[in-house]
Amino acid sequence: MASYLSLMGKKLGYSLAVLWGVATVLFFLFAILPGDPARMMLDQREDAEQLARIRAKYGFDRSLPIQYAYYLNDLSPIGILNNQDDTALNFIDKPGYSIAFSIPFGGQSIALKAPYLRESFQRNGTPVSSIIANTLPNTIVLAIASITLAFLLGILFGIFSALRPDGFLDRFLSVLSTLGMALPSFFSAILIAWLFGFVWSSYTGLNMTGSLYSVDDFGDFEFINLKNLILPALTLGIRPLAVITQLTRSSLLDVLDQDYIRTARSKGIPPIRVIAKHAIRNALTPVVTATSGWFASMLAGSVFVEYIFGWNGLGKEIVESLNQLDLPVLMGAVLVIGGMFVLINLIVDWVYQLLDPRLQKS
Repeated sequence: MASYLSLMGKKLGYSLAVLWGVATVLFFLFAILPGDPARMMLDQREDAEQLARIRAKYGFDRSLPIQYAYYLNDLSPIGILNNQDDTALNFIDKPGYSIAFSIPFGGQSIALKAPYLRESFQRNGTPVSSIIANTLPNTIVLAIASITLAFLLGILFGIFSALRPDGFLDRFLSVLSTLGMALPSFFSAILIAWLFGFVWSSYTGLNMTGSLYSVDDFGDFEFINLKNLILPALTLGIRPLAVITQLTRSSLLDVLDQDYIRTARSKGIPPIRVIAKHAIRNALTPVVTATSGWFASMLAGSVFVEYIFGWNGLGKEIVESLNQLDLPVLMGAVLVIGGMFVLINLIVDWVYQLLDPRLQKS
């Protein structure tokens, strides 16, 4: 038990180090971009007094190392705060700052708080956390739909290929899998949107663009439109579908060549029962492992797919923020995606440790 806790503690420390690295790279990458962040926030309405106030509020008037320290202080769940108007440590007039409790310390406070992602440059000071909270659920829905579609169809196609290796269906699915891996996501999205949402729309009934929520014709209320989920989920799931298909095929062929499968067949057990009860169960272990990794990558891979299909998710928000140079939104979105990627991999490692005690010694 002690070794298990020690191992998970090391993995947690590694995950925190990865998040710190992502935050550091983001900060210094955008810090070297031309332009004054204070002027970006005020747009065309600034004057000298307002600019000075904004620079002091966020520490833009300080040296780069001090700005970096302020940035880490905002992101950290434990931070140093005060209520003075002339310092970037001020938290009273910053929208989106959520504090659980604070302890006074030397004229300031040490507080337990939610990570603060600052405010949008282009949306009248809207907290970045609010923008992400409104778009991230749509991306999660799209990622779950994509990986579920890829998992179910990939296993089905892989089984068909393994039952008739080198047959027509096996060769056909192999070609499709190769194309699915080779085509860039943005090209697949454009092609699928054009074919199924425009050329064949009278048969499919699908739209080229659309998000999870649609507005009725009179603009009175919103409703969930699952039809708009089909094309982006299909596009985003093409690559994992190709991988799962080939992985299931190769794994199942290896299992079917094992001695216990031949023994089961020699006993007269029907082939369908042999495959369903003995072969598939053992063949799916590497498939499940690959699927968990692909699910984490769905979040980052949805950027161009969401933008092309008009899906109002975090990926579309990243592209729009990049076009508008809305740096806090862009940095916050990338940080959230990185954090979720690390969290998912940490959970997968934890589950593997519980399911296979031999890994606890590694």
